[in-house]
Amino acid sequence: MRAFVVTKYKQPLEEREVAEPEVGDRDVLVRVEAAGLNQLDEKIRQGEFAQILPYDLPLVLGNDVAGTVIRVGRLVDGFRPGDRVYARPDAARIGTFAERIAVAEKDLAPVPAGLSMAEAGSLPLVALTAWQALVERGGVTAGQKVLIHAGAGGVGSIAIQLAAHLGATVATTASAANADFVRELGADVVIDYRRQDFAEELSGYDFVLDSLGGENLEKSLRVLRPGGLVVGISGPPDPAFARVQGLNLVVRLAIAGLSRKVRAQAKKLGVRYEFLFMRADGDQLREITALVDSGAIRPVVTKTYPLDRLPEALADLAAGVSRGKLVVTND
Repeated sequence: MRAFVVTKYKQPLEEREVAEPEVGDRDVLVRVEAAGLNQLDEKIRQGEFAQILPYDLPLVLGNDVAGTVIRVGRLVDGFRPGDRVYARPDAARIGTFAERIAVAEKDLAPVPAGLSMAEAGSLPLVALTAWQALVERGGVTAGQKVLIHAGAGGVGSIAIQLAAHLGATVATTASAANADFVRELGADVVIDYRRQDFAEELSGYDFVLDSLGGENLEKSLRVLRPGGLVVGISGPPDPAFARVQGLNLVVRLAIAGLSRKVRAQAKKLGVRYEFLFMRADGDQLREITALVDSGAIRPVVTKTYPLDRLPEALADLAAGVSRGKLVVTND
């Protein structure tokens, strides 16, 4: 089948003919009809996660999928051929930039009823990231104050909607051009990151979702109330992540060193920092499906590309997207 693969880190994707996916007893073979593009795809291509998320090359890239079930493994009882499904495949089994992919049944969910395949394909990774950050890690509840950085982006645009649904007061950073857009998503306070310093404008926040890292992360610690939490999705990874991943001692020590400064700053301020590397979870996707069906969350698709224009789409992603998600389709 046709697929786009990483043959060498930092090099452009190559279109190749690759072997058909192997379908295990609890796997579902899906015809890929849409696949969202994520910053994670570009980071993997660049080799940024090679030490903590090692892949054998060549690697079929792609972390989001929406499509139709072709066949199922002999122990699968939740899906059947013809079902419309979507997923973020397990990190060890990515490869949605292809014509077909085998996904574990537990990682799949039915596509929300009113969505196109392109809209569904834009959601899994960013929606699961938002859910695991705000609900699972943050325990965000009504009346709390939440800051979502880069609110017009892929993760931010969903996280704002989820935080608003949870009843939080939502602040976000965005450009002036996107101010009205993020307000429509549910933001109560909009900080123009080009003209305002959010750390001077905001205080007493319960939770921050940081997707930028670096100085932005360090400043985010200062807007929290005592005991507040920053969840970072751009790093640096922390020791808890290294333990969960089962990384070897040398890598665990290196990761501890990477996050030592920000963890020390958090401790000094009486707040917390946690790194999140989202995981596949079909049950959580079903929760997200219910929110989409109820109108609490809507996908934001900026542009679609046919699969054969994937390298162009990835280049556009790397250049910066002002709103929502880019999606490749394989009609």
